[in-house]
Amino acid sequence: MSNPAQPKLPESKDLISQIHFASEDGKIWFNEQRMLLIHSAVMGSLRKELIETLGVERTRGFLMRFGYYSGLKDAEMAHKIRPDFTTQEAFLAGPQLHNIKGMVRVVPKELRFDIESGSFHGEFDWYDSYESEVHLAEYGRSDDPICWTLIGYASGFATYYMGRKIIFKETQCSGCGADHCHIVGKPAEEWEDQEELERALLPDPIIEELFALQHQVSTLQEQFRTPEEEQDLLFNSVGRSGGFKNVCQLITKASKSKVTVLLLGETGVGKEVVAKGLHQSSDRCDGQFVAVNCACIPPDLIEAELFGVEKGAYTGATQSREGKFERAHKGTIFLDEVIELSPRAQATLLRVLQEGELERVGDNRLRRIDVRVVAATNEDLEQAVKEGRFRADLFYRLNVYPVHIPPLRDRTEDIPLLIEHFLEKYHTLYNKRTMGVTDKALQALLMYKWPGNIRE
Repeated sequence: MSNPAQPKLPESKDLISQIHFASEDGKIWFNEQRMLLIHSAVMGSLRKELIETLGVERTRGFLMRFGYYSGLKDAEMAHKIRPDFTTQEAFLAGPQLHNIKGMVRVVPKELRFDIESGSFHGEFDWYDSYESEVHLAEYGRSDDPICWTLIGYASGFATYYMGRKIIFKETQCSGCGADHCHIVGKPAEEWEDQEELERALLPDPIIEELFALQHQVSTLQEQFRTPEEEQDLLFNSVGRSGGFKNVCQLITKASKSKVTVLLLGETGVGKEVVAKGLHQSSDRCDGQFVAVNCACIPPDLIEAELFGVEKGAYTGATQSREGKFERAHKGTIFLDEVIELSPRAQATLLRVLQEGELERVGDNRLRRIDVRVVAATNEDLEQAVKEGRFRADLFYRLNVYPVHIPPLRDRTEDIPLLIEHFLEKYHTLYNKRTMGVTDKALQALLMYKWPGNIRE
């Protein structure tokens, strides 16, 4: 594709319209990404502290990478905002965003590129660079170009757009005394000092080492957590909120005994996940974990499903078979929606809990079983007892160790972790990769009330 030698910036209304000040929420949005307004003087103070701490070269690399990743992010958004623009007009969103954000005034001088062949040559004049301004205020004139963040941004934007490494350099800089800055961009391999330029965009090995050491310290702290923090070990669960940690702590305590546990909470809060966590944390983890949804079994079959049946006990019973309780011997059985049990099944379950024995349907032989029972319901069992729908004596047997699992709307701190968990799960399941959720989408997910809880 051939582009005009001296292109003109298109109208920027489409870009400006993407900016939304939600002052009542303390947020600024650009497209669906959260943005910040920061004093340029504060950025100058940060720059000064970095130079005094890391030195000029490391600070240069750090700020170039900072700008580079910002340019990549903006290029991704610009691609969505301008799907119907010409290729050149869409590309010029980069210089325009530099203008809109108050970083520098950009005047395009020359722009030629072809995405298919990968050829690229761009030249731009910069006026009133904020980096030159803050550097001159602190250090006076520099011997070398100092618009590091802006150069990184231009390189990142062009690299994303072209699909190959494009690097910009300042050929003149107002921080060195020129009346304005001038930058030139081309493919990395066309620069004589390619290796040095690319090295600046690579992570600093010392900084990386510091992050690695910090990670090791965090890992050690995790390994030496206090007994109160052991709830984090609950199997296959995701969360960090106070309500979630309280559930984990209660379950961890219960796992050290054979106590019957009653899980309470709305539908979809993850009662089966908690029950599995209890099983995996207990000394029964080598045994079977058997989950039963009592609401899904027809009332006339529920006893046979739970407690087994002998051949000929009824029409269709052509062979003897064990029930769910026998399968869970030495392990754990999870009875979800326990309120749906028929009156006869409730009576049999009470005997199992009291005596540790059962009879199969159509049999008169007692069978000893050793099973931990975890029951769950999203209804008020105590109210069901008052209404005559549930046996009082069974309720007292099940209600030995009640644990209430809070709804998702009361544990919003866990939503970002759940998003990460489910994205990873479905990336693997469907062999796809996504970039995750935007800042604004995350905000919507945090504000939503989730009537279906985690299942939803």
